[in-house]
Amino acid sequence: MSCSPFDLRDYLFGELAETDRRQVDQHVRSCSHCHEDLERLRLTHSTLLVLRDEEVPQRIGFVSDQVFEPSPVRRAWRAFWGSTARLAFASAAMLSVALVTFAFFRPAAAVPAPASDTAKIEQQVSARVATAVEKAVAESEARQARKTAELLAAAEQRFDKQRAADMENVAQSISVLQKRYNVREIQLARLEEPK
Repeated sequence: MSCSPFDLRDYLFGELAETDRRQVDQHVRSCSHCHEDLERLRLTHSTLLVLRDEEVPQRIGFVSDQVFEPSPVRRAWRAFWGSTARLAFASAAMLSVALVTFAFFRPAAAVPAPASDTAKIEQQVSARVATAVEKAVAESEARQARKTAELLAAAEQRFDKQRAADMENVAQSISVLQKRYNVREIQLARLEEPK
């Protein structure tokens, strides 16, 4: 922070009134610290002007990404068990294989089930399927609720950080305005002093 009564960035970008600009000019000539700050600002400004505009990357790759990446087997395992559709398909395929196997290797002397037992079995199967579907839906909704809660928490953290940054900016602006006010008060006091 410079000891200049005005912000050196305003001076550099030509946003000060002519009288204020002259005052900062005189101060910078006499204060080596402010002169160095102004030179650093000029160097930074000229460096930024030289850089060409580039599109912001969608994702920044880090060197350590490979370290935390799970193995291909573990990724495949998570992808399989993490997907309800894949799990349902695998369950249906296993049930189909079991039914086909049972149909080929069942005992020859099996007595066909009466029609009333078939209806009862179908009802039990339907109830089990309905229970399994309700359980899968409840688990999916619970996962979605957790993800939503995590996203909300992350958004609240970003909001809090932005709010803190905004408060810091406001505090700096108030400080600059206070300095300007003090300088004007000093100038008015000097003008009102009897000569």
